[in-house]
Amino acid sequence: MEQYGQILSLVVLFGAFYLLMIRPQQKRQKEHTALVASLAEGDRVITIGGMYGSVRTIEGNRVGLEVAPGVIIEFDRSAVASKEQA
Repeated sequence: MEQYGQILSLVVLFGAFYLLMIRPQQKRQKEHTALVASLAEGDRVITIGGMYGSVRTIEGNRVGLEVAPGVIIEFDRSAVASKEQA
């Protein structure tokens, strides 16, 4: 009977680990993937480094952000953290 208690506690521990750690991370990853896929020219975005800019070009995995008038910096698409709220 004691063996079942140990197995049950391991199953409960794994279930809690899944619900508290793995599932929320998968949800955040899906949201970020959708954000990166929905980028369009003219969007105001924030990079993971804290750089604010407007999307000017999109070429494959590269995104050109205009961070100042006439200054365009290229980033990898995955470096975009979020869209700026208008």
